[in-house]
Amino acid sequence: MPYRPKTTVEQWRILQAVVDAGGYAQAAALLNKSQSSLNHAVSKLQNMLGIELLEVKGRKAFLTQAGEVMLRRSRMVTQQVEDLERLADTIDKGWEPEIRIAVELAYPKQYLYQALQAFYPESRGSRVQIIDAVLTGTQEIIHEKRADLVITGSVPKGYLGEPLYVTRFIPVVGKQHALAQATQLELTELSQQLQIVIRDTAQKPQEQGGWLKSEQRWTVDNFYEAIEILQLGLGFCWLPDFTVQAGLADGSLQVLNFSSGSEKLAPLSLLSPYEEQLGPGSKLLRQLLLSVHQKETKDIPCKINSLSN
Repeated sequence: MPYRPKTTVEQWRILQAVVDAGGYAQAAALLNKSQSSLNHAVSKLQNMLGIELLEVKGRKAFLTQAGEVMLRRSRMVTQQVEDLERLADTIDKGWEPEIRIAVELAYPKQYLYQALQAFYPESRGSRVQIIDAVLTGTQEIIHEKRADLVITGSVPKGYLGEPLYVTRFIPVVGKQHALAQATQLELTELSQQLQIVIRDTAQKPQEQGGWLKSEQRWTVDNFYEAIEILQLGLGFCWLPDFTVQAGLADGSLQVLNFSSGSEKLAPLSLLSPYEEQLGPGSKLLRQLLLSVHQKETKDIPCKINSLSN
C-alpha cells in the first residue's frame, strides 16, 4: 500500500514558527492564531511521531536533540511545498504581474535603469519593485526568497550567480577634514577618527565585512547621506567609486592617502533565489541586464584606446 503521511505541512510550519518566535504566545501573535490551537498542533505532531520535539522551560520553548534534527529536515520539506505552489502560480498566471529586484547599494543603478528602459516596451504592464539592500540584508532577501532577482556582493552556498560588475570602495574625507592633506597614513590612525558607515538592512544584521575598527561610528541609510556629512568636514568613509566622482572632481571630497593600498573591491553578481519558478518577465529583465554589462565590457577597449590617443 502507498505510504500515507501521519503529519501535515501546517503542523511543521507551526513548529517552525514556535521555535523561530521563541514560544507559543509569540508564535500565536505572529500567525494570528490562538495559543491553544498551536499547543494542540505541536502536541498532536509529537504524538503522531512518537518523539518529543519541544520542551518548555519557563515561558520559552526549546528544541530537544531529536527536535533539532526534525526541524532542519522539515524546513526543507516546507520550502519544497512553497516552491511547488509558486511554480503552480507562475504556470497559471503566465507573465507575472509584479517583478521584484533587490539591489545591493554598492551597485551602480545606471545599468539597471538601462535594462529597464529596454524592458518597458515588452513589460506587458508588469509592476517593477526595486528594493535597496545592504550586506546581510541582501543575504536575508535571498534566503527568504523575497525577490525574483537579486544583485548581491556575496553569492550564498547553493546558489549560482552571473558576474555583473566590480565596485571599487575608496576611503574619502571632506576637504575640511584634518586628514584631507595628510600623506602616508597608516590604517591604524583611523581608529580614533569618526567613521561613517552604511546601515545593514537585515532584520538581524551581522558585522562580518568592512573595516569597522573606529571607536566612534555614525550610521546612515545610504551613501549620499554619508557624503553630505563628509562634506561638512566630519568623519571618513569607504564609498563606491561611482558615488564620489562628482565630489572628487569639485574638490569637496579628498581620497585618503595610505602608505599601503586601501581600496576594497566588491564583485557583484546577479542571481535568482528560485530559478525554477522564475517567470518570463523576470527572465527577460535578467537577460537585458546581462546584455547591458556585456556591451559595457565590449566598449572598454574603445575607451582605453580613446584615453591613450
